Amino acid sequence: MTREVEHTEDGRWIVVDGRRWRTADPALPEDVRAQLLHHLGVARSAVRTSRGDDDAVAAARARVQLAKTGLGERGTAWWEQDDAERRTRWETALRALDT
Repeated sequence: MTREVEHTEDGRWIVVDGRRWRTADPALPEDVRAQLLHHLGVARSAVRTSRGDDDAVAAARARVQLAKTGLGERGTAWWEQDDAERRTRWETALRALDT
């Protein structure tokens, strides 16, 4: 089943099934976006496969949070950050995820 995705006029949000979600930071370089999306996918998979191990689930969820923050989907809204803050956000997330 393919969901219909709408974008708000300001480009800050997508709407899926009537719910509004923050979009990823459009200033992300493509290679950074790809790395963060890779980390997000691996972390989400770990959440699913770690059921029953509370510590592993918590660690995987923390990695999901880091990836989504790096993408600009969580934390301070990317449109409220200057360019340096945005770069620091994604670089910090990638450093933490790569360790």
